[in-house]
Amino acid sequence: MTAAIIWLIVGLVLVAAEVLSGDFVLVMLGIGALAGAGSAALSGNPIVDVLVFAVSSVALIVLARPALKRRFLSGTGVRTNTEALLGTSAVTLSVVNSDGGQVKLAGEVWSARSLTNEVIEPGTTVTVVEISGATAVVSASP
Repeated sequence: MTAAIIWLIVGLVLVAAEVLSGDFVLVMLGIGALAGAGSAALSGNPIVDVLVFAVSSVALIVLARPALKRRFLSGTGVRTNTEALLGTSAVTLSVVNSDGGQVKLAGEVWSARSLTNEVIEPGTTVTVVEISGATAVVSASP
């Protein structure tokens, strides 16, 4: 039973160390060590325990790690912050021209300016083309 506790501690330490590395290797080794702990608790044979650790760790690194890296490191394609506002519609609250104006965007009042020198009247639906600081750059929707 002592070997199972040692495997368990090693597994937990490796999983916790993954927080520092972020490369999805230590967590795979940690899960392999936890599998070794289960094997040690069931079999008590150190050779079987090491084989369970090795096979599960290699399988996780080869099979699960690439999928996890793609999923977590490449992003999910979800736009956030000001990037999420690009291409959305807004309604002008005042005259918007190249010098300024106001629009209602995502339920909030934003300062705005037109993309070109066009003058956009209040109540017009516009499209957000860019966010420049705290100003929405808009163009009249077709």
